[in-house]
Amino acid sequence: MHTNQLPPLSPRVRELFRQGAREALNFSEEDLAVLHEATLAGYHSDRSVIDPTLSDAARIVNVQNLRRWAASNISDPGERVTPQLSHEAITLSRDLVRRGLDSRALDSYRTSQSAAWRLWMRICFTLTSDADELQELLNASALSISSFLDDTVDALTELIQADIAELTSGTNAERMATLTLVLEGAPITRSQAELRLHYRLTGEHTALVLWSESDEEGRTDLGDVAGRLEAVADAIMQASDCTRRLTLVAGAQSLWVWLPTADVRTDATVTAALEAAPGVQVAIGRNGLGLEGFRRSHLDAAEAQRLLSRLDSSRRIARYDEVQLVALLTGDLTKADEFVADTLGALVSADPDIRDTVSAYIREQFNASRTAIRLYTHRNTVLRRLERADQLMPRPLADNVTNVAAALEVLRVRPNLR
Repeated sequence: MHTNQLPPLSPRVRELFRQGAREALNFSEEDLAVLHEATLAGYHSDRSVIDPTLSDAARIVNVQNLRRWAASNISDPGERVTPQLSHEAITLSRDLVRRGLDSRALDSYRTSQSAAWRLWMRICFTLTSDADELQELLNASALSISSFLDDTVDALTELIQADIAELTSGTNAERMATLTLVLEGAPITRSQAELRLHYRLTGEHTALVLWSESDEEGRTDLGDVAGRLEAVADAIMQASDCTRRLTLVAGAQSLWVWLPTADVRTDATVTAALEAAPGVQVAIGRNGLGLEGFRRSHLDAAEAQRLLSRLDSSRRIARYDEVQLVALLTGDLTKADEFVADTLGALVSADPDIRDTVSAYIREQFNASRTAIRLYTHRNTVLRRLERADQLMPRPLADNVTNVAAALEVLRVRPNLR
């Protein structure tokens, strides 16, 4: 790590630096989103490898680095900022190694530096119109930002190099290397993949992604998370009458699982396992046949996982074929929320039983008697709820069936509209 000091600043520019650092602590969510996207772009990998658990960790580390740099420059403007590697930064580095992204993934700090510099310059140009002061401030801050990130990368590189032997010498690392080839469609034969994975790729497969995201402050008990993920995976395997599974530890908070079956079941034992595993969510891909089905099923599960994360959904289990329509409808969240509100009107905030009845009625092809059986209620109750739904919606169900069905599906995955 470099230890040389940065050039001294004039008292006036020191004060400008301190003022700007205070403003940097209040970057908007839009500004932070630009920073986060630049970081993810630095991973130089197929996005199938970068799932929401890594994206979430990267966001947390970005904010931590920003706060560290700004706080240091509030107290000592223009002085070299010493990196403080947080638990989240260390865990993220180890997970990147597990994904086969090694130290080159730290290029993300370089790409985020460019985004951070543009945001910082915007602040600097509001602090002074004096050309000499601005030049001194920009020169000093450029050195400060680059030195801080250089020192951070040096520290993390040293850490990763120490961990690479441990993390890349075991069975999990070998499986990840092979799976990366399979998922990216690289030229690897089925027999080669089977030999390396110790898993037969003929027949039916269904992929699952199990994960647990950190809370808003980035806190999580990683030791406990691994046990919860495994317990839920075991419960699903047993419920599906499978005696084996292919499992990959994709990170401290994520498991990738394949079951040799086309029928993954989530019965009462799985529900109980999820209740005992707070925070754990499960995404299930469509079943597939052979090597291509193995690959596609995982990509489906990963897409379902990204959907739940993007919608900030608390739904515990999501099957890709159940949320595929929602994924298409929610590419633009603002427009999706507007569509739901415009279509359902006051039904959005009505008794959930009324919405559930409308959904069941549509699924049962507008047969009130079958809907009553499906919901374990009386036919007259179904009819009363349907009448109330028509009163709450801008247009009655019979005149707007397709839109109502689609809006209810979105609301089921994203219950809290913005």
